[in-house]
Amino acid sequence: MTKLHVKKGDKVVVITGDQKGQEGEITKVFPKKERVIVGGINMVKKHIKPSSQNPSGSIEEMEASIHISNLKVVK
Repeated sequence: MTKLHVKKGDKVVVITGDQKGQEGEITKVFPKKERVIVGGINMVKKHIKPSSQNPSGSIEEMEASIHISNLKVVK
């Protein structure tokens, strides 16, 4: 496993990709996959199937993970 240059709670800026230039705080880290979830960055829509608790189903917006090579720590 490689050493990560970011950790939970760090302020980061996206340096490449669709969200280039956006800043956020790391909320979750996946060290084995070298990916993190940054609050408010890389938002995706997830379709939820109907269930007994949610009979109509829905579309939720949530954060997807982003690779650590696309991030830079902001001081």
